[in-house]
Amino acid sequence: MKGVCYFINVVLFSIASGASKWLTHNSTDSLSIANVTDINSKLKLQVCALIPKSRRRRWISQGDMLAILDYHNKVRSTVFPPAANMEYMVWDEGLARSAEAWAARCLWEHGPPFIMRYQGQNLSVRTGGYRSILQLVKPWYDEVNDYMFPYPHDCNPRCPMRCFGPMCTHYTQMVWATTKKVGCAVQTCYNMVVWGTMWRQATYLVCNYSPKGNWIGDPPYRVGIPCSSCPPSYGGSCSNNQCFPTITSNYMYWFK
Repeated sequence: MKGVCYFINVVLFSIASGASKWLTHNSTDSLSIANVTDINSKLKLQVCALIPKSRRRRWISQGDMLAILDYHNKVRSTVFPPAANMEYMVWDEGLARSAEAWAARCLWEHGPPFIMRYQGQNLSVRTGGYRSILQLVKPWYDEVNDYMFPYPHDCNPRCPMRCFGPMCTHYTQMVWATTKKVGCAVQTCYNMVVWGTMWRQATYLVCNYSPKGNWIGDPPYRVGIPCSSCPPSYGGSCSNNQCFPTITSNYMYWFK
């Protein structure tokens, strides 16, 4: 199969935390929004070069896609304190393809480096197989137990990282209100070095996000009555405490 070029949109960054049988990793940077520009023309050739010219069919099922997406939206719709501007998250095939290309390398690090200033990315790995893809996703959400939502007087310099555990930025990326696209890939890595230890059979999950979350100085979302601060482009449409897109044709592609 010939290589195909897919471009990824902007987004995320942080450090890493883990446990004996599964680990998560998330990247974070102190960029300001003013630093983000249109990088399509600069990165297109580099992204093409990253994707293998020959590879097997993408190892993520439709069921796993739906499970990951539904879980993210469930988490986003039930945040506390409630969010006034939480946008409904949709699956993005371009992000999924870029996640696949990176996961295929079986590297326990964020990448590719040339887009990590612009792209959101959560990583998770566990030994052996899994009963549900959510076994790799749920540890990101579990960071909520160590997270205290930062109100405006807390934001400088602790937004969004008001965390009382090793890491909270996986969770904050999941619930970043303006991050409305996600794409993920799962890879079985038979020899993967995870922080200096060789894992002989690892299940590796890469999720990419757009637009970027975890902006230093900003909270994950605005607190208020759900959907009371939706962007005008949503036309006032609200579903399950989330700003819901009025045009749905682009979000049903996986059933075609």
